Amino acid sequence: MRTILLLAAGLVAIPAAAQTPSAAVSEARLRADIEKLVSFGTRHTMSEQDNPARGIGAARRWGEAEFRKTSQACGGCLSIVLPERVVEGARVPTPTRLVNVVAIQRGTERPGEVVIVQGHIDSRVTDVMDFTSDAPGANDDGSGVALVLESARLLSKNKYPVTIVYALLSGEEQGLYGGQLLADYAAEQGWQVKAVLNNDIVGNSCGSDGYCDPDHVRVFSEGPRADLDDKTRAAQRRDGGENDSPSRNLSRYAAGLDDNVLEVRQIWRADRMGRGGDHLPYLDKGYPAIRFSVAVEDYEHQHQDLRTEGGTVYGDTIEAMDFPYLAKVTALNVRMLDRLARTPAPPVPTAEAAVQTFTTVKWGEVPGAANYSVWQRRTDEANWPAEPVIGKIVATSAKLEGVRGDDWVFGVSACSADGLCSPVASAVPGGGFRPLASAKGDKD
Repeated sequence: MRTILLLAAGLVAIPAAAQTPSAAVSEARLRADIEKLVSFGTRHTMSEQDNPARGIGAARRWGEAEFRKTSQACGGCLSIVLPERVVEGARVPTPTRLVNVVAIQRGTERPGEVVIVQGHIDSRVTDVMDFTSDAPGANDDGSGVALVLESARLLSKNKYPVTIVYALLSGEEQGLYGGQLLADYAAEQGWQVKAVLNNDIVGNSCGSDGYCDPDHVRVFSEGPRADLDDKTRAAQRRDGGENDSPSRNLSRYAAGLDDNVLEVRQIWRADRMGRGGDHLPYLDKGYPAIRFSVAVEDYEHQHQDLRTEGGTVYGDTIEAMDFPYLAKVTALNVRMLDRLARTPAPPVPTAEAAVQTFTTVKWGEVPGAANYSVWQRRTDEANWPAEPVIGKIVATSAKLEGVRGDDWVFGVSACSADGLCSPVASAVPGGGFRPLASAKGDKD
C-alpha cells in the first residue's frame, strides 16, 4: 500500500462539473405528465388492473409506454423491466398483484454500479382502503413520477460509466411495497447501489397555513444506519459514526451541489415524524438512500377526499401545485444524477489515530478513480468544509502529521479523471457505501 506523507495541509480545488442536462427541464412536460396521471381517476394499489382508462393498471402501462418512447429516442438505450409479486397485508386484505415499472440505462464502464431515482405511482384518499373514489394524486406522488420520467428523457441523451435506474413504484401508500420490491430486485441483480434518490411530494411550495417557501427542498437522511450489527454499533459508540452514515453523507453531497436556484435543507432524520417513504426498504438493506420532499407540506391537498368544507377545498389536485418549483426540484435531481453517474463509488476508508500524535487514513482502490481527496472536519461540525485537506492523491493512504484524531472526523472521496468526486465516505465504523453484511471481513 502506497502512502503519501502530508506535512502541510495544501488545499486543492475540485474543478467545476461540466454543464448538465438540468437546464432543459420542461415545466410543460411535467404538467402534461401529471395531467395524464390525474386522468386515470384513481391509482390506488387495489384499483382496477385491466381497465384501459382507469386505475393502477392503466397508469402503469402509460408509464411503461413513456419509458419506451424515451428509449426509442435514444436508440434503445433503456431496458424496461416490470418486477412484480403478489402482496397481502394490513392495508392489502386480499392478495393483490403489485408491479413496478423500471427503466435501466446501463453504464458503459461499470454497469453493476447503480444510481436509482424513483417516485411512487399509486395514490389514495382519506381512507387508505378506499380504492374506488377518485384519488388524483397530483402531488403525492404524481410529482415524483413526472420528475422520474423527465429525468429519463434528459439523461438518456448521454452515456455514463455508471448505470442509472428510473423507477415508478406501486404500493407505497399500502405499506412501502414497491420500494421493498425494487430493493429486493437490486439485491437479486447484485447491484452495487451507490445512491437512491426517492422523490415523494415534490410539487408544491405553500403549506395549508399559507406559509410558502419556494427556495428550499428538504432532503431526509438517516443517522445511525438501519443495518447496524452489534459489533458495528459498539464500534460506533467508541469511535463515532452516528452522524456519518452513507445516507447522511449523500445528503451533504446534495446540499453541496452549488445550486443557485434551489437550496437543500437537510433534515437529519430518516423521514418526517411518524411517517415513511419508499427509500426506507433500501436503508434496511444497507443501501444509501435519501428522500426529497417539499419545504412546506400542504396537508389539505394530500391524503384527502375531494370535497369543500367551510370554504376550504380539499384534495390532491393539480390546482394546488407549483410547477416552477417542481421544475427546480427536477433540475436538482438531474444535476445530482448526472454527477453521481460520472463519478467513481466512494471508497471504504479507515482512520488510525489511537494514542499517537498523527492520523493515518487508509482506503482501498476504487474502480474508475484517477485520484482521491481526504477530508477533515471537527466532530461537532455539521458539514464537510468547502475544500479537502488534501486532493489528487494517487496513493491509497495519507498520514496527517500533527493531527490528533480524537478531535476530528475524516473522510475520503474518489475522483474521476475529469475532476468530479464522489460523495465523501467517512472513516468511521459503518461509513462505507455498501451493506454491512457484504463488508464483513473487509480490511480496507
